[in-house]
Amino acid sequence: MEFSKGGHLLGGSLLVAGTAIGGGMLALPVLTAAGGFLPAILIYVLCWLFMTATGLLLLEIVLWSKEEVNIVSMAKMTLGNPGKIIAWVLYLFLFYSLTIAYLSGGGGLIKDLFEAIGKQDYPLRLGPLIFVLIFAPFVAIGAKAVDKINALLMAGLILSFLVFIVLGVNHIELNLLERVDFPLALLATPVVFTSFGFQGIVPTLTNYLDRNPARVKKAIIIGSLIPLICYIIWEGLILGVIPLAALEEARTIGQSAVYPLRKVILHPWLYRVGEFFAFFALVTSFLGVTLGLLDFLADGLKVKKTPSGRFLLTLMIYGPPLVFAMINPCVFLSALRYAGGFGCALLLGLLPILMAWRGRYTLKFQGPRIIFGGRIVLTILILFIVFELIIMLVKI
Repeated sequence: MEFSKGGHLLGGSLLVAGTAIGGGMLALPVLTAAGGFLPAILIYVLCWLFMTATGLLLLEIVLWSKEEVNIVSMAKMTLGNPGKIIAWVLYLFLFYSLTIAYLSGGGGLIKDLFEAIGKQDYPLRLGPLIFVLIFAPFVAIGAKAVDKINALLMAGLILSFLVFIVLGVNHIELNLLERVDFPLALLATPVVFTSFGFQGIVPTLTNYLDRNPARVKKAIIIGSLIPLICYIIWEGLILGVIPLAALEEARTIGQSAVYPLRKVILHPWLYRVGEFFAFFALVTSFLGVTLGLLDFLADGLKVKKTPSGRFLLTLMIYGPPLVFAMINPCVFLSALRYAGGFGCALLLGLLPILMAWRGRYTLKFQGPRIIFGGRIVLTILILFIVFELIIMLVKI
């Protein structure tokens, strides 16, 4: 392990991993089930390579400036005011889409809880509202409150995932993992993009590791590998335990991968552990996304974080997504697709490539070259984004 006065490699790697792993993980097996296990792994690896590359490009861009920067300020530095406006719009689209998805998913878990205690007539539309009333106050109070509850939630997330692996591995049927349909697997690419999204914390990571390019690069590669490994394990467990028909039903009604467990597994403990994992994954993602959105709006709109300012920001963050999630309570998978297919692909995929291209070859910024291959590699990355956008548009 490497140490410095600012931070250490393990901490930086976990920062990347923790940012990437989130509620999108719950959707991955549902959306990749029709393609099969091996094609899903291929899509995971391709998206991991691409998103790691754009993360490294952002590191290169961060090092062009000696001041603290974020995606919006980097866009203005390299692409001017049009780039700044585009970054603003894409950021809001991505984070509001994710908030809608997590409110929908959290509302579904609330509904399951009420059904478990015998409240079969519980209205699904109330789930997102109850979810907000329980967890939004932590975000409204601030980062310290979120940090305290997030530590407990992350411990629960890790524990429930490990227990799920131990309990689930004995129920895997290898014949369920033999399905192969690469074209169908490609349709899940938009959500896989979202599941490897960590680029927003690259500026923070760079400062944390004393702006040391080699160490930040290691942290990005190691940290992004952790989600890749977790997703492959999760994919194998879900697809190996749950028949395709049950996963297709979950996809049709917009539910996560945990939903069909209750119908196909005779051991209630496995389903309960899966529910706990889904709960922890959703809440940690929800808190992180909405806290980031609060800070972004406070900074961009120059709203002071006084009690009245925080109340206004809280209404702005949760008001529109809550209305949308209550009107469309089964929108979890759709919201994740739009977040990944457009928001994540454009903001965390295409924008870093365009910024790097203009910064390198037009503005002639000087700094360490993190990714080699010049215009050829950047062009390949752009073509991958175009391919993903075509998939997204065909699927609409």
